[in-house]
Amino acid sequence: MRYIFIFSLILTFQSFPQGKSEWFPSNLNIQPFTANFIEPRAGFLFLFGKTEIELDIGTSSDIYHYTKDNSVFSFGADLFTYTRLRGESHFYFPVDAVDYLFGVNTGYKITKLNEEYGFRFRLSHISAHFVDGHFDTGTNQWRNGRKPEVYSREFIELFPFYRINGFRAYLGLTYLFHVDPKGIGKGIYQTGFDYYFSSLFKENISPFIAYDFKLDNIGKYFGGNILSLGIKFGKYNSKGFSISFNYFSGKSIHGEYYDITEHYTTLGVNLDL
Repeated sequence: MRYIFIFSLILTFQSFPQGKSEWFPSNLNIQPFTANFIEPRAGFLFLFGKTEIELDIGTSSDIYHYTKDNSVFSFGADLFTYTRLRGESHFYFPVDAVDYLFGVNTGYKITKLNEEYGFRFRLSHISAHFVDGHFDTGTNQWRNGRKPEVYSREFIELFPFYRINGFRAYLGLTYLFHVDPKGIGKGIYQTGFDYYFSSLFKENISPFIAYDFKLDNIGKYFGGNILSLGIKFGKYNSKGFSISFNYFSGKSIHGEYYDITEHYTTLGVNLDL
């Protein structure tokens, strides 16, 4: 029913003669929120002081845009993987844990001079798994005594935002309408910002700072923080390549470690597809 509703919206917008319809546009209507972890990434995060690497491969693609005056409605799809690798000698990188996300999204944005405001809505599924790199063949046991368990969640998510020049602030409201294990709460609450200093250098080189604060409910609420400092090569609101230093604190981003608290800094290399 949800998918029928979304496609009905598309057909409704397309039927209005005063607007413009575009299938498979080249750019996203709503750009990813830089410090929010559940966003499309294609790159590496090298964890300082740990023999671990984060390899993320994902994309969001808009399938349809409907443009009328200074507003754009969009419909698209998300496909992500988030993978934790362990670094070993001889350039081996066993895969410890992987999370999969797929879903659909809609967005609505209004642009006025140097301002933008609107929202992004997503309907998504995430599942998490331990992989063979988490199994110690020497002892014939799962590492750290942590065995695989079912981790799955389906959720809806709403992110309203406001942007002026290169500064964008947002709120995040997520409701998990199905989740395993059962001890995870239904609500997730976020706020954050990203700021691209696109006027400091050439148009295609943009230093940035971004921050995200998230409240997760695992028996009780826990705060999580992500701070990113970096440079993007390419227009700040389009495709490009970025290098960043990042600080993370809070419950693990990987579902199989959902109840583990982590603190680390990373060097990130990312292609914004």
